[in-house]
Amino acid sequence: MTKLFLDTNIVIDLLEHRHPFYIDAVKLFTMAYNKQIEIYVSPTTFSTASYLLRKHKPNGIRTLLCNFRQVAHVATTNEKTIDNALASNFDDFEDAVQYYTAIQAKAEIIITRNYNDFANSSLPVMTANEFLMINKLI
Repeated sequence: MTKLFLDTNIVIDLLEHRHPFYIDAVKLFTMAYNKQIEIYVSPTTFSTASYLLRKHKPNGIRTLLCNFRQVAHVATTNEKTIDNALASNFDDFEDAVQYYTAIQAKAEIIITRNYNDFANSSLPVMTANEFLMINKLI
């Protein structure tokens, strides 16, 4: 089963119904729900999502996050992850933490909308749409 690491922007696309990206995010989460893929996220994705969602959806944030958590695995972020991120060539520290969390989770692919954030990645990086097209799911 393919292990995907989702950047926070993909999660926000789903939870905030951001069009046109929402449709592909739903397809990924449906695949995870149906046990066709495994989805991993960083622990910081939950706090970031909560912060961003409270601006537009002040009620029911915890319910949204609980439902999301039923489908997504939370990858480990620890001292090694932070040390690697601090020593990395990533311009953005948060992206470095995301990347090394994906490595720690043994993810096979990083799914994001921002390729440039993962320019230094040794893992394949693609959009949700690209992943779905490659797997002939669109």
